[in-house]
Amino acid sequence: MRARLATDFDRFQRELPRDFPAHVREVYGIDLTAHYLGETIPHPIGKGSGQLSLNEGQLEVDADAGLAFAVLKTVIGQDATGRQSMAAWAIHETKMKVERRGEGWTVSWKGRGWDRSFDEYLALVRAGSDFTRSGRLLVVPSVKYHLPRLDEPFNDAEYAFTTRALAGAWGEPLLLLEKDFSPTLAGDPLAGEQAQILRWLHEVPTRIRAQAAVRLAVKVMNARFDDAFQVEMLRAAAGADALVVFNRLFDVERGVAYGGPELMERNLRVLDQLTRGESPGIPELSGTGAISSGRGILEYARRGCESVQVHTFFQVPLAQYAATHGSRTQRALHQLVFDPADGLIAGMLELETQGVLERRGGELRFLDLAADAHRPR
Repeated sequence: MRARLATDFDRFQRELPRDFPAHVREVYGIDLTAHYLGETIPHPIGKGSGQLSLNEGQLEVDADAGLAFAVLKTVIGQDATGRQSMAAWAIHETKMKVERRGEGWTVSWKGRGWDRSFDEYLALVRAGSDFTRSGRLLVVPSVKYHLPRLDEPFNDAEYAFTTRALAGAWGEPLLLLEKDFSPTLAGDPLAGEQAQILRWLHEVPTRIRAQAAVRLAVKVMNARFDDAFQVEMLRAAAGADALVVFNRLFDVERGVAYGGPELMERNLRVLDQLTRGESPGIPELSGTGAISSGRGILEYARRGCESVQVHTFFQVPLAQYAATHGSRTQRALHQLVFDPADGLIAGMLELETQGVLERRGGELRFLDLAADAHRPR
């Protein structure tokens, strides 16, 4: 199998087959099936919200590459008059800067959320719905809604208008939606009180669901507090259908969010403290943060994550990919899955050798890793 993996890695440098999960299953006896937001997807690798998912052309490239899912750029909620309580997050992006941070990579930029018209975003949601219904690519809109101070009420008019408009653009069946607690929020004075943050995480899912039929993921930020509070945040957000853990760290001095090894180290450390068995009611988990190898994906899976969201690794210099042809999405998928040393296949075969992962019905199953992590110790 390892010899065949080296052969496939070399062969697919020129062209990655779109249905590579079927090839992996047939040749290696590995089932890469994963879950995001209750949906079954062919493998665990998706694209996190950001500048790489803000137009239909990008979705088309991702669908052709065989990406499992893509989360759209985060739109800022508004009421029927167009007023945005979080308007400070709807600012134009500066150019993204890809740079080294420690042994890994990070992407820095000053912008925040969607800075075009709401009607343009609804058009993108309609396109995303078409991709989803066709089975080519699972697409999920992302929103930032009003977040009040502890002694203030929620702006329900904003929740109502935004959610209903998105649901109307999405069509039937129920809307799939990600609520983004962005990393820049962590650097804002608004997120300086723990009780305030816990109130948001506890109440926001209920307020969104009151407006439309929604299956909701909450993307949880890395707050400016200790690991124990991160775990407390997850428990507070247990009313969501899925949790994306955890958004990037925030550099207060530079005023930018960042990733890299420091982010993954913290995320995995926090997830080590949490399993579904020990914390009843914690919903489906999707990992994010500094994922640049298949082994990184498996680290999140072994801590209960049933999928992952990648962003930076789709933007590193082309020289960092072994593939010589194809889109960045194809090149990244090729590296993450087929790398003979650090890819997803190699890592799962190694876990089998170690006795950590066993074949069922002749197959190794990616989802068995998350299921094992959720069992009480």
